[in-house]
Amino acid sequence: MALITGLMLMVALTLLAMAAMRTTMLEERMSGNARDRDMAFQAAEAALRAGEQVLRGATLPTFATGTAYTPRIAQGTLTDYWISTHPWSTQSIVMGWVPVGANAAPRYVIEEMPAKTGGGGGLGVGAIPDTGVYRVTARGVGRSANTMAILQAVYER
Repeated sequence: MALITGLMLMVALTLLAMAAMRTTMLEERMSGNARDRDMAFQAAEAALRAGEQVLRGATLPTFATGTAYTPRIAQGTLTDYWISTHPWSTQSIVMGWVPVGANAAPRYVIEEMPAKTGGGGGLGVGAIPDTGVYRVTARGVGRSANTMAILQAVYER
């Protein structure tokens, strides 16, 4: 009788240990995926800042269709366009470095949006000149090629 009771207790402890192991493995996978996503986000953030740095420069690049510096892309506000349609390999600027552990270098695209017309001014100040509006779209990749973060910012110059 003691042998049967001991075996039943061992089976119960084995099942408990297996459940704890499964939970631990799941949590480890979840934290790895969160780290991967964070890496992709940080890479995209760096590319976004690099694109904004280009717009802060003394002169602007020439904007032409089919390049990384392009006139407004009609589908540019659609997430699906940037994930599956935009040709990142040929129409984007590649950062000169790859984050440690990342699968690919971050990239960015700058779109020239329609100019924003100035206001009438006031208080002795003349009319405000037209300003350029630009949309910077950046893509970062994490450790896995399937982990991607895409960020956009609108920049007024």
